[in-house]
Amino acid sequence: MKTIGLIGGMSWESTAVYYRIINELVREKLGDLHSARCLLHSVNFQEIVDCQKAGDWERAAGILAESAQGLERAGADCILICTNTMHKIADQVASAISIPLLHIADVTAAQILAQGKRTVGMVATQYTMEQGFYIERMKRHGIEVIVPEADDRATVHNIIFGELCAGRIKESSREQYRRIMQKLVDRGAEGMIFGCTEITLLVAQEDVAVPIFDTTYLHAEAAIRFALEG
Repeated sequence: MKTIGLIGGMSWESTAVYYRIINELVREKLGDLHSARCLLHSVNFQEIVDCQKAGDWERAAGILAESAQGLERAGADCILICTNTMHKIADQVASAISIPLLHIADVTAAQILAQGKRTVGMVATQYTMEQGFYIERMKRHGIEVIVPEADDRATVHNIIFGELCAGRIKESSREQYRRIMQKLVDRGAEGMIFGCTEITLLVAQEDVAVPIFDTTYLHAEAAIRFALEG
């Protein structure tokens, strides 16, 4: 079994979900008391949020690259950045290490295509919905991504940072997400990307009429495939 390196803490609420899923999948595949070989570097999320707000992606890239290098030195065989938004600087992190970085958008795109979908909706942070790094990468896979209108993008973003990252789950926010996702379905979405790793804490398949693509689960699943199969 290879060792998985996790850059987490963005937020730790969703990083805990990664850890649970990764170990559940290993137990499911290997049985008995098997669990994953993994290393975690959990950053101070406030430092990352400050970089995001200031648009200082270079500093953020330096923080995550240093984390990745530390994980590689500690024995990690691959790296996961446990957040969608920070894949904006994934190329910089990947270039700082000599082991594979498993890109969350690529593993999500693979599952979308495997289900025969070409047009999908996405709910995520405003950074992910409004800056081209994620949507353009999906386009390279032949996938069109539909995002909410401006007011709804702000609502989705504020719920993520104001509630989900702090571990607060509100039924009123779940209803907001249901409404926003249905609007994307009405606009032609054949599936729905949960494009922030915290979103799975709030909504699930029963909350939307089309297949979901839970990036947290898909990313963790890809890590296990790598660890067990190479």
